[in-house]
Amino acid sequence: AQIPDGPAKAWLVADMDTGQVLASKDPNGSYAPASTIKPLLAMVVLDHLRPDNFARANESHTKVECSCVGLKPGQPYTTRQLLEALLMVSGNDAANMLADMLGGQRATVAAMTRKAASVGARNTRASSPSGLDGPGWETVTTPHDLAVILRAALRYPLIAQIMRQPSAQFPGKTLTNQNELLTRYPGDIAGKTGYTDLARKTYIGAAQRGNRRLIVVQMYGTGDLYGQAIELFDYGFSH
Repeated sequence: AQIPDGPAKAWLVADMDTGQVLASKDPNGSYAPASTIKPLLAMVVLDHLRPDNFARANESHTKVECSCVGLKPGQPYTTRQLLEALLMVSGNDAANMLADMLGGQRATVAAMTRKAASVGARNTRASSPSGLDGPGWETVTTPHDLAVILRAALRYPLIAQIMRQPSAQFPGKTLTNQNELLTRYPGDIAGKTGYTDLARKTYIGAAQRGNRRLIVVQMYGTGDLYGQAIELFDYGFSH
């Protein structure tokens, strides 16, 4: 089979269990992840907070560039609800609130960078809890590191469970998982998209066929990343 090069400038497909890279393009290139960094925040959260911990949202959490879940100041939310908002609908307001619960943005970003290094993603530097970025506060990582981070994150049972949920109940609304491959690709078990001007389109995902599990990472993309992800999964499962 032809290796499906495509709209992402850098990408890889790897075996989730062995870590073996089956095919890649610029796997160690430095790129901005946008929201594909959110599973890293989720790991830091679960290392420090219990899923049933709760806190109240405030105005500062909602003053953020969206995508947002729509936190209401004064309303209490549990850690688990905020993780569902973070991983299923990419809530930047939820990322801000979780960072507050962890001791503030600076402490959280430092913890994210340390956590990345501790799981083997040593070329990753977080600059915001959500993956939002801008001049002077760029988050940087590599396709290799994002694969390592997703692999580590999916070892947390709650993260794995949330990422494959089609929907979840949230105060005042139902959240629908934004990962289109959950319904489009048989065996899909996790996925997260991202976009900022700096990052372009990004995607990380995992799928299972038989007893094999694969991870796909795409960075600095334009066009149909889901289509390329499907081709990369198919390529990986046939090799």
